Amino acid sequence: MQLQDILYSQGFGTRRVCAGLIQQGWVSVYQANLPEPMTCLEATQDFQAQDLVLRVQGFDWPYQAKAYVMLHKPVGTECSQKPSAYPSVYTLLPAPLRQRPSKGAVSGVQAVGRLDQDTTGLLLLSDDGQFIHRMSSPKKHVPKVYQVTTKHPVTAAQIERLQAGVVLDDDPRPVRAAACVQLDERCIDLTLTEGKYHQVKRMIAAVGNRVEALHRSRIGGLSLPDDLQPGQWRWLTAQQIALLT
Repeated sequence: MQLQDILYSQGFGTRRVCAGLIQQGWVSVYQANLPEPMTCLEATQDFQAQDLVLRVQGFDWPYQAKAYVMLHKPVGTECSQKPSAYPSVYTLLPAPLRQRPSKGAVSGVQAVGRLDQDTTGLLLLSDDGQFIHRMSSPKKHVPKVYQVTTKHPVTAAQIERLQAGVVLDDDPRPVRAAACVQLDERCIDLTLTEGKYHQVKRMIAAVGNRVEALHRSRIGGLSLPDDLQPGQWRWLTAQQIALLT
């Protein structure tokens, strides 16, 4: 695969821009069998893309055929590329992730579902349409765990109702929590297997309480790493992706 095409596939700009970066000496490459980065000046030089690491303007970038990343979404951000009132979570990502070429109309990675602007926690992003659909589809029943802080103490009766099912105003079918574990007087872990608009907040309101803070801590078998700070992102490993399916 030509080096300019590799850079293009990773979101470093048009092929012309990528060729220019290479010709100006801004691109080095290395693999496991190379002891140190090798500066390349030929845009058409061929490389085996898998396991290739690009060093572009001093920044290392591992080649990824498809992008799968996790982000610790901070409070006060929107999961939209065209936010209405708060900064977009996409501004927390490096430009290549936002510019990766796509066959569709929208380039770059896309959020797998959305979190409200005041909700924090684990957010997945990818440019793999099948992965996004699989993780977002209500038919797949991927469990998502939310740590919910409430305004009033949570009662045993409220937990029982959340697990038995509550009726939301736009759906006569009861919505049930897959699990509900009380952490302290005003904090619970709520596990859901479907995603409706403002679902957690509306479920808590339906049992006579109110959400004061909301944090998504886990999707499937993948928990938000303790060392991933709000606003930080990282690549998902193959093992972590396997935990999601």
